[in-house]
Amino acid sequence: MSDFNYGGTDEESAEIKKLNAEVLENTDNFENWEKLVRAAETLEGGLNRNSSPQAIATTRDAYDRFLAKFPLLFGYWKKYADLEFSIAGTEAAEMVFERGVASITTSVDLWTDYCSFKVETSHDPDVIRELFERGVSSVGLDFLAHPFWDKYLEFEDRLEAQDKIFAILCRVIKIPMHQYARYFERFRQLAHTRPLTELVSEETLARFRAEIEAEGYQTGPKGDMEIEREMRTKIDTFHLETFTRTQTETTKRWTYESEIKRPYFHVTELDHPQLVNWRKYLDFEESEGDYVRCVFLYERCLVTCAFYDEFWFRYVRWMSAQPGKQEEVRNIYQRASTLYVPISRPGIRLQYAYFEEMSDRVDLAGDIHQAILERMPGHVETIVSWANLERRQNGLEAAIEVYKAQIDSPLVDLFAKAAFVVEWAILLWKVQGSVDEARQVFQKNQQWYLQSRHFWATYLEFELSQPTSLETEKEHYARIKKIYDDMIQQSRMTLATKKELSNYYLLYLQQRGTNEAMKEFLQVDRELNGPVSIQPANLKAEGHKGLENGHAAGEVDEATLRKGEVHYTTYFQQHGELPLNAAGLATFH
Repeated sequence: MSDFNYGGTDEESAEIKKLNAEVLENTDNFENWEKLVRAAETLEGGLNRNSSPQAIATTRDAYDRFLAKFPLLFGYWKKYADLEFSIAGTEAAEMVFERGVASITTSVDLWTDYCSFKVETSHDPDVIRELFERGVSSVGLDFLAHPFWDKYLEFEDRLEAQDKIFAILCRVIKIPMHQYARYFERFRQLAHTRPLTELVSEETLARFRAEIEAEGYQTGPKGDMEIEREMRTKIDTFHLETFTRTQTETTKRWTYESEIKRPYFHVTELDHPQLVNWRKYLDFEESEGDYVRCVFLYERCLVTCAFYDEFWFRYVRWMSAQPGKQEEVRNIYQRASTLYVPISRPGIRLQYAYFEEMSDRVDLAGDIHQAILERMPGHVETIVSWANLERRQNGLEAAIEVYKAQIDSPLVDLFAKAAFVVEWAILLWKVQGSVDEARQVFQKNQQWYLQSRHFWATYLEFELSQPTSLETEKEHYARIKKIYDDMIQQSRMTLATKKELSNYYLLYLQQRGTNEAMKEFLQVDRELNGPVSIQPANLKAEGHKGLENGHAAGEVDEATLRKGEVHYTTYFQQHGELPLNAAGLATFH
């Protein structure tokens, strides 16, 4: 059976096959996608109506998969629409444009191109105006929306619809944007030729007329022409006040707009000043208190910063503070979770699960956790979150079963299992209130997790936290000392980690020890912090012991040691702004 033909010559088909394989090998590699799309659209010397069905199908498939993966690339939506127009005509191109503006609603360029296409291919002015008005609601507030507004005005110019041109200008002069002044100049010129009723509202017109008539009582009656002249003067002053307000609002925003170096989406990282500028711009717009403008700025920001979960978190938190916006909040979570934020940072997905749990959609909340684990088996934060979901909804035993299943799973590494044992013990201790059962979990499992800092730190914390009295302190001390001795003598952690954890034991001796405690305190201090020549043999050899219990013997490698040092936390405990290199772009979905 011969290979599938993708269209074009055998060499072209083979090249498409090779590029397809490269894309499938690493779907996050943007350059490979670009090569595939370029190769597809140049099949048979460039696609047109006479191209082979195979070449057309290959190109459509390449574009569809590419834009499903990277839906914010407005330029490729335009290229795809042009291609469809040359292959299948107006309707096919329009369908691509519709998919494009649904994917990247705030793209001035794409809306301008779509409306231009509609102007050239439709003969129904009302249909064209309807599309322009959709564009207004999507991009009309953009600081750089002048190409779109110019296209709208150009369309009405063609029809010589002066009333509609003036109506458009009435809206534009109130929008803070880069080229606000030239729109006002045109508006002001056109205002001289328009009837008074078009220039201001009926209430404002009546107020100005009343003021002129009141002045007439003092200066004598005025003729109609004089009244109209004075009315126009007042209206012009009124419009100049609008201009001044727009100028002020534009100047305020220019502080932030001038710092936006990349207003479009790309897979490469943004530099730190760009992220800081977006934060400050959002702070400003929120302080202004205009809901519509805030939403629009967030949507713009999340084109440029689509892979940065901090802005998705911020948007959803801001939106949830607005009354009656539950569906808007759900939409933000869904977009972040299914399209943009890398699954390697699942925090936004977990918060989406909490939102659905809050909304009494518990099954969906569970499904969200399962979806993360399909791509990231053994992910500690997700499994702890899932177990606690089960605990809240189905009780303690359901949560423990989640942990047991993960501990028994061959897909989960040793250090993650240590974390699940810890969480299991904590449930028994803090939720069920059974200290003895929790202690048994720690004791029975310590032999398997000799390199886990998290296990030993929590085990020590557990015993240190137990209430005691003068009568029981001796027994309490014996338990704590046993954990300390096992940690020093049996665990496979680094010396630095042992020193760190030993500080808790030293503090215990100091604060709760008997009259003999300082003897042990100084001995521990000497053995851990003294020169190598006086350290016990087991500490001198630290880092060169083999792993046990079915794991490879021999010297412990650095990667394994680092895994053992992990401090487990949750996304909402990770405070502070992203560091310079925290784009997390290695995995997109």
